Amino acid sequence: MATNEIDPVVPGINETPGAVFVEAGMGQAWQSGAAARALTLGMAPELMLDLADLRAGIKVLDVAAGTGEQTLVAARRVGPRGRVLATDIAAGMLEVAAEQMQQAGLANVETRVMDAQSLDLVSESFDAVISRLGILLIPDRQRALAEIHRVLKPGGKLAVIVFGAPERNPLWSGTMAIGRRHAGLPLPPLEQPGIFALGAPNLLEHALRQAGFRAVEVRAVSAPRHFPSIPEAMGYLTGSTPMLREPLAKLDPAGRAAMLADIEQSLRQYEGPEGVEAPGEVLVGVGTK
Repeated sequence: MATNEIDPVVPGINETPGAVFVEAGMGQAWQSGAAARALTLGMAPELMLDLADLRAGIKVLDVAAGTGEQTLVAARRVGPRGRVLATDIAAGMLEVAAEQMQQAGLANVETRVMDAQSLDLVSESFDAVISRLGILLIPDRQRALAEIHRVLKPGGKLAVIVFGAPERNPLWSGTMAIGRRHAGLPLPPLEQPGIFALGAPNLLEHALRQAGFRAVEVRAVSAPRHFPSIPEAMGYLTGSTPMLREPLAKLDPAGRAAMLADIEQSLRQYEGPEGVEAPGEVLVGVGTK
């Protein structure tokens, strides 16, 4: 992967993707947060599939597919005559994705463990490529984008979702800041692989153009984070997402308790009659080969 969302989770904030979600059981933990993730991306996943021009009968590659929520929707769009290949570096994530496809009765999806930086795929073999919150986590994203460009057919489209700037996503950036402050860890440089790696203005557009894509377009999409209650928000931040994994591992029990108390207090600014709702923004980019 990077491994997918973010999901939203997002796989770890500015962590090396190869280490994310590889541990046993992480795929199941990620799957448990699927409903929450579905509520945190707004209309962005559907827009990604629209911009990729997914239609019946085509062949689609899903890079850093994670547990495959978007893979499932893509497979339904292309129909039984179409095919979707879901790739990720984390086998556990793809096992969950494969189970989802089986439960949905979809026979047009294949999952394959694969590094996005070195796609073991024939050149010009896919009509479209999608990636939801994956490109931003890949160590050498330009190499990965070049590989995607290579496997696309001429005229094929790549559509991706990435997070916007930290200030547009205060729940994630605030939680990260509190956790790392308590653990005595500096904030990692934004340009490193991680949640905000492509959130700066024009950075995603530049990355796509540099990889050889034309007709590049990037749209900002409102993606507020909603949770029914503060306990459910805390459960998501500390469980489904490894956002706090490094601080939690570094702190002793008292330090963890203090950190979590501060994060819970910070969530109260977003609390309302319908639960917790914080502003958020993602970027949906598309380019044509």
